[in-house]
Amino acid sequence: MPSSTVRKACEEMEPEIDLSGEAGWTPFDAPALVGDSLRFVSGDRSGDRFRARYYRDAEKHLHARFWLGPEAEGPPGHAHGGAVAAIMDEALGLAGWAAGYSIVVGNLNVSFRNMLPLGRVITVESRVVSVEGRKIMVHGRIFCGETTYAEAQCLCITIPGK
Repeated sequence: MPSSTVRKACEEMEPEIDLSGEAGWTPFDAPALVGDSLRFVSGDRSGDRFRARYYRDAEKHLHARFWLGPEAEGPPGHAHGGAVAAIMDEALGLAGWAAGYSIVVGNLNVSFRNMLPLGRVITVESRVVSVEGRKIMVHGRIFCGETTYAEAQCLCITIPGK
């Protein structure tokens, strides 16, 4: 059996990964807002690196459920720091877009608090915390239950003419 056929058979047997949101969250169509730019992190809904689904709450803050698979591995059994930073980049930047700002990330600071085990569904929350001229400050965190895996602050800059 060719390797692509074997992989397909394994994918079909994999249990569904539950990325559903909390009560009060509404699904958020992130690709409709920013287009194909999300394909780097959350574009493959059935991949072995990242799977994601975005939501907004009643206050219009952005949340996401992410699952990180074996292709996101860094330390054995845990997510690579670059994978965690990529999630923060996407989620915090998208929070700016969702709040109505056409932005690019100017500076992203990620603080790693705990190693993130692979195969776990985690929550990402992000929100715009301040606006000063073209500077948009966004904060976020990755967590599951009481454990925070990473926190981030992102300085975004609005795109002139957008």
